[in-house]
Amino acid sequence: MTSNAPLSGKTAVITGSNSGIGLGVAREMAKAGTNVVLNSFTDREEDHAIAAEIAKEFGVDATYIAADMSKADDCRRLVADAGTCDILINNAGIQHVAPIDEFPTEKWDAIIAINMSSAFHTTAAALPMMRKAGWGRVINIASAHGLTASPYKSAYVAAKHGVVGLTKTTALETAEEPITCNAICPGYVLTPLVEAQIPDTMKEYDMSREDVIKNVMLKRQPSKEFATVEQLGGTAVFLASDAAAQITGTTISVDGGWTAL
Repeated sequence: MTSNAPLSGKTAVITGSNSGIGLGVAREMAKAGTNVVLNSFTDREEDHAIAAEIAKEFGVDATYIAADMSKADDCRRLVADAGTCDILINNAGIQHVAPIDEFPTEKWDAIIAINMSSAFHTTAAALPMMRKAGWGRVINIASAHGLTASPYKSAYVAAKHGVVGLTKTTALETAEEPITCNAICPGYVLTPLVEAQIPDTMKEYDMSREDVIKNVMLKRQPSKEFATVEQLGGTAVFLASDAAAQITGTTISVDGGWTAL
């Protein structure tokens, strides 16, 4: 275990965490001494290998549990199978872009289920565990789109606004307990998925990498820099710390100034 382990002995369940933001958050949690439960809907050898690598690198317990966050029963089973859940990080999410009148119904239903309803089901399952333990943190990965909107992203914007509302309600219901609930609202984050989109966007706009990032991808992000998964993980670690014990029911934007516009 790392020498600086402020969350040693705690267990964090992180949905959608075999890649991207979720994996970055899981690694930062493990670095802080937290045992981690990784999750996605797949059940591959490489999924379990990721958990094994984290356990070896940080000296914590790390496991992988397959569960489909579009299904209520799977959401609740994930928390039950984890056995304990001191820190719940609701991160799972998908995206689809289309005008409202052309938005496929099945895509709307899937985005609402995975991006928003899953957070309700996992929270409902985790709160009794936190109350029994006498301590808990719920951290919802929302989005700048939980505070503002963009065209053609109706389901995503609606879901992320819903996550922010759920965050506030959860905080009020636990306000007199040693349990907090907050939402992190990232702007554009440099994940492997985003990195892979850059070359195609360069070709599409006939621009340099720097110009594509600054003028296309980060057009609405005033800092003109991506947030990183490590920064989001560090924010989650802070929200789980004793320093954040009186921070509840709020949003923390990691968006380079996007929502300041």
